[in-house]
Amino acid sequence: MTTQSNTPAGWYPDPQGASQLLRWWDGAQWTDHTTANQQGAPGRQVPAQAGAAAAAPAQAVAEQAAFAAPQQAAPADPAKVQRQVQQQAGITPTAQGGGTLFTEPVLVVNQKAKLIELTNEYKVMDQGGNQLGSVTQVDQSALKKVARFVSSLDQFMTHTLEIRDVHGQPQLRLTRPRKFMKSRVVVERPDGQPVGEIVQQNVFGKINFAMMANGQQVGAIKAENWRAWNFSIVDHTDNEVARITKTWEGLAKTMFTTADNYVLQIHFQLPEPLLSLVVATALTVDTALKQDSRGLG
Repeated sequence: MTTQSNTPAGWYPDPQGASQLLRWWDGAQWTDHTTANQQGAPGRQVPAQAGAAAAAPAQAVAEQAAFAAPQQAAPADPAKVQRQVQQQAGITPTAQGGGTLFTEPVLVVNQKAKLIELTNEYKVMDQGGNQLGSVTQVDQSALKKVARFVSSLDQFMTHTLEIRDVHGQPQLRLTRPRKFMKSRVVVERPDGQPVGEIVQQNVFGKINFAMMANGQQVGAIKAENWRAWNFSIVDHTDNEVARITKTWEGLAKTMFTTADNYVLQIHFQLPEPLLSLVVATALTVDTALKQDSRGLG
């Protein structure tokens, strides 16, 4: 599918005629990376070549760019993400999902590396490196940032994060109220509709969380060691439905930055509200446990 072109890399309507998909053009050829065209933007299709896969002449790609929706962020290095998933997390490649935060079987969660973490920021990708969304901390005052920089008092304050899709639209809102010993995270829809809560059950030993919805426990998150690096996620029958694996980001980053990288593997399609709570869990665990000791104090 290689062709000569000066067209910049980016997401364009699928040249094979799938209007519901955007396909990644790497600047020289079409790749296998696709994502859902959630805005349904119209785009001119590239005619398929007889007996061969569709090519992408520069003029056709340029025409598509004029009609395409706002381009999504460029994917991370696919080889790096694949190593993170397959070698570091030990996950066998699986079939791609629907191209969204709630339809992909594997979510790669990478935190932006900083020397001092003042605002939590994460990128969420699929197993091929295509960005599906992001997570950012919101409603954080200047006073909170100062407290986070000079001390560990930040762990006792309220934290709010938004999970956003690739277009920047909020999908879930996570609020961890101020705490003393145990964390509790409230999960809501963007309109304030409650999804459930993730409640820390113990302080010492292997940390466990209960996932609650409508006053009933629908699942649990169980740390597999006392350092709380890897977690098994189970449903109300104690059957494992997903797994979180922390991936090694290198000695330098581990010692001197705040980067935390995780892979969330969902074993099969889950019903709501369990699905939303599981997706939120990959980010909640880090906020509830890992960020508590950040800062200089």
